[in-house]
Amino acid sequence: MSKKDPVDRRGFLRGAAVAAGAAGLVGKPPIAMAQQAALKPETSNATAEVSSNQRPGADFMVDVIKSLGIEYCASNPGSSFRGLQESIITYGGNSSPEWLTCCHEESSAAMAHGYAKIEGKPMMIMVHGTVGLQHASMAIYNAYCDRVPIFIVAGNILDVTYRRGNAEWVHSVQDAAAMVRDYTKWDDNPVSLSHFAESAVRAYKIAMTPPYEPVVIVADGALQEEPISEKNLRVPKLAMSTPPQGETAAVKEAAKMLVAAENPIIVAGRVARTPQGVELLVELAETLQAPVRDQRLRMNFPTRHPLATTASLANADVILSLETQDFWSLIHSQTGLNRFGMESHSTTKAGAKIIDISAVELNHKSNYQDFGRYDEFDLSVTGDCEATLPMLIEEVKRLLTPDRKRALQERGVKIAEANRKAREADRELATLGWDASPITTARLSAEIWAQIKNEDWSLVSTDNFQSAWPGRLWDFKKHYQYIGGQGGAGIGYGAPAAVGAALANRKHGRLTVNIQCDGDLNYAPAVLWTAAHHRIPYLSLMHNNRAYHQERMYLQMMGNKFDRGVTHSDVGTALTDPNIDYATIAKGYGMYSEGPVSDPKELGPAIRRGIARVKAGEPAFIDVVTQPR
Repeated sequence: MSKKDPVDRRGFLRGAAVAAGAAGLVGKPPIAMAQQAALKPETSNATAEVSSNQRPGADFMVDVIKSLGIEYCASNPGSSFRGLQESIITYGGNSSPEWLTCCHEESSAAMAHGYAKIEGKPMMIMVHGTVGLQHASMAIYNAYCDRVPIFIVAGNILDVTYRRGNAEWVHSVQDAAAMVRDYTKWDDNPVSLSHFAESAVRAYKIAMTPPYEPVVIVADGALQEEPISEKNLRVPKLAMSTPPQGETAAVKEAAKMLVAAENPIIVAGRVARTPQGVELLVELAETLQAPVRDQRLRMNFPTRHPLATTASLANADVILSLETQDFWSLIHSQTGLNRFGMESHSTTKAGAKIIDISAVELNHKSNYQDFGRYDEFDLSVTGDCEATLPMLIEEVKRLLTPDRKRALQERGVKIAEANRKAREADRELATLGWDASPITTARLSAEIWAQIKNEDWSLVSTDNFQSAWPGRLWDFKKHYQYIGGQGGAGIGYGAPAAVGAALANRKHGRLTVNIQCDGDLNYAPAVLWTAAHHRIPYLSLMHNNRAYHQERMYLQMMGNKFDRGVTHSDVGTALTDPNIDYATIAKGYGMYSEGPVSDPKELGPAIRRGIARVKAGEPAFIDVVTQPR
């Protein structure tokens, strides 16, 4: 196709359709039409491109990307990065990165989000100009709030003389990264291939320096597609930064406070970046014989460990906050929605001391308020938790005398007994409504656990919307067994993040399980096709409560607040009339599916059949009709 005389695709197809209809009316024989075409000169504006033996700039871009060890590129195709896409799949051999076909940019970003939380490094995504980045923006915001790295390449055509037709004008922009700059860590708009090389390597390094967050590199269309003319191109060496560690004197002071405490408690947010993070937190807790309250933003602490607790912080005399989220809400009581106004008060013990270790303040921004209320810490240590824990553990051990160790062991025995009783109470509660239909979320979790407990499993969905029953009933030990939730609480994350996490688990042979919320799946159902197309094995079980139930509960609270009742709380929140047939949707996208399952006696066998499919190397989907929470 000529660069000067492009053919409008839709106009061309419209014309072709009209011509075909007219031919049908006059009945001109196909042979005659072919003869006429052979005799007449070519009148179309489309002419054959002159081939060249020169390499396009996108080939060098691929060399740079390969140097970063990026395994996958998830994307919905777009013309602003057609040069780079072609170079990845042809020049790059569609390997490292391998192209993953997505049906929506939000799905590609959420897939990268889930992948990074399992694999510990970024996936690349490509987004098309203005509209592609707009589509991806919600999922990028989730990753930003969740402190997850994504390597984003945005296609754009900056030079106005290089834009071909209206579509390239409305899809191009002066400052492509501006719309996501408030919730990404770093971005750049390279103007040369050497510039691209330096910026891409720099972006990867920044994304992988705590706090982890998304980065954006703009790949200009002309830079991708024009032949390489720069001399002495080279790929810069990637030199990763050492994660920032807390200042030594501050860490020593924290150790003194913890060793002297009578009732310390540890609150874990996003402590574990690697498997070592879980081990370090266990070592600290056992050394101090201090309970750990896990916010479940990552797999930070084993759920059946004797020191794992959900207890209040009210009786603690020293609280250690490790990369927590919205810590203020953990130590304050606020007026509920059923009351007017907003009142709050502290729930901590008088004189309680609070220590914070976190790297989040190294990249605070103002516009998007993901940081919560201001916390009045007694000691604030700026540094990455996982990098700081070894020094803290060593200092705690140094300060412990034999007498203090005996006292701490006695404390640990009492904590373990209280936690054992709490777990027993959970198991008893799980039996309530055991044979009910719709199926209780406790039974759903118990039936899954019965089938996977002897497998090398990984739960890649949050359990918040199932009353945390997996966390209460399952035995979580390993870092990949739980990856937390959305970060920014943006719906539409669950389904694609599960596919991305399952992709990361695939090469390790892990059994990936996703408990899928129905409202969430309706945002981006086509990611099921991506899973089927790329043979990404995982078991997805629908938590099909046929509503946006959290919003339904809010309407009920508001109705009660003004004494209006709750009879209208389904308006705008229920997903009924008609009920959605998710099993048929999944089947249409090429996945093995069953359901809807509403009889609890049928649930266990359905899960077994689904696992058999997953072990055979394919994704499986089971629609389970459930109670609200």
